[in-house]
Amino acid sequence: MDNLHPETLAIRIQSERTAAHEHSVPLYLTSSFVFDDAEAMRAAFADETDDNIYSRFSNPNVQEFVDKLCALEGTEAGFATASGMAAVTASFLALLKTGDHLLACSSIFGSTHTVITKYLTRYGISYSYADILRPETWESLIRPETKMIYVETPSNPALDLIDLEWLGDLAKRHSIILNVDNCFATPALQQPAKFGAHLVTHSATKFIDGQGRVLGGAVLGKKELIHEIYLFCRSTGPALAPFNAWVLSKSLETLSLRMERHSASALKLAEVLEGHSAITQIRYPFLASHPQYAIARKQMRAGGGVVSFELRGGLEQGRKFLNAIRMCSLTANLGDTRTIVSHPASTTHAKLSEADRLAVGITPGLIRISVGLEHIDDILADVQQALEKSR
Repeated sequence: MDNLHPETLAIRIQSERTAAHEHSVPLYLTSSFVFDDAEAMRAAFADETDDNIYSRFSNPNVQEFVDKLCALEGTEAGFATASGMAAVTASFLALLKTGDHLLACSSIFGSTHTVITKYLTRYGISYSYADILRPETWESLIRPETKMIYVETPSNPALDLIDLEWLGDLAKRHSIILNVDNCFATPALQQPAKFGAHLVTHSATKFIDGQGRVLGGAVLGKKELIHEIYLFCRSTGPALAPFNAWVLSKSLETLSLRMERHSASALKLAEVLEGHSAITQIRYPFLASHPQYAIARKQMRAGGGVVSFELRGGLEQGRKFLNAIRMCSLTANLGDTRTIVSHPASTTHAKLSEADRLAVGITPGLIRISVGLEHIDDILADVQQALEKSR
C-alpha cells in the first residue's frame, strides 16, 4: 500500500484479521497475550520479536490506531496514551532530565502550563516562555542546556500561529528537539514533521475522536525518540485502552472529511461575525484579517474548526452570552460534532494568573467556539441570537 494517499491509508490500514475474516478489526479486550512455547515468550520479552505481551504497552487495536496516525502525520513511529495530557507529559519526562531546559511558547493549554511550571521544575528541569508573536526573540532564549522546544500552533484559545518552517530551521541549527502540539489542526490540515518537527503530540480526545466519546492521546515522530517514550510509558503505564483505540481508529477513517466541514463552517461563522457591533476582535487562521494569515495559508490546508472572539462588554457580557446560548453546548471540550461554546478565562485557563492570561491574549471577554457539524445556518442563528440578548 506504499502508493496510497494518507486518507486512504487511514481507512485501509488494519491489524491482522482473525480466522473469522472480519471486515472491520475486532476488539482485543485482553490484558495479556499467550505464547506457543517458552522460546517465543523469551524472544518477546527480549524485544527480539514484535509479539504482543501485555496491553499496558502493546495491543492490536492500539497499534492499528498508531499506524494510521503515523501514515497521516508522515512520521516514523508513535505511541498512544490514555489522554492528550499523558502524551504531552510523556514527551517531556521521557526525554528531559535534571539540568535540562525547555523552551515553550507562552500560548499553551492551561494543563500543559501547569505541568511545565509546577511539575517539571520539581525534577530540576527549567523552562522559559517565548512570545509566539515575537519570533525574533526566541533564539536569545536558547541556552546550552536547552533540549526541547514545545509549541502549539494554532494556539489554544487565541489561535496564534508560528511559522513551522522557520521554527524547524531554528531547532535544527541548535540541535534541539522540536515538539509540536497539532491538536487544533490535526494531520488532515497540517503536518509539522514536514517542517522539521521531531515530535508531534495529540489530544485524540478532540477532533481525532470527533464525537466527544473517549479520551486518548498520542506522540508521533522520530523512531529513536519514540522508542524512549515507549520505554518510559511501558514502565509508568499511561496506556490507551483497547476499546478507546478501536473507537479512535475508526474515527480516523472520517477525519479528513470532518475537518473539511468543520473548517468551512468555522470560516463562514468568522466571516459573518466579523464587524459585529458586539465584538471587538475575531480570530480565525483563514480569515484575511488574522495577523498571521500568510503563515496559516503557508502551512495549513484549511483554518480548522475553532473560532475565538472578544466581546465588547468583557466578563459580564461573556456570562450573558453563554447564558443566552440555546442549541450549542456549554462544555470545556472541543472537536465534537456538536458546536461547543466556552469561556477560557473561567474554565480551561482559569488556573493561570490574570497577568499570564492577558499575556497570551486570554481576556475576560474572550469566547472560544468549536464549530461542529450541524448546519451552518443553525449555528449562526444560535450565536447571533445570543449576541443580541447579551448586549
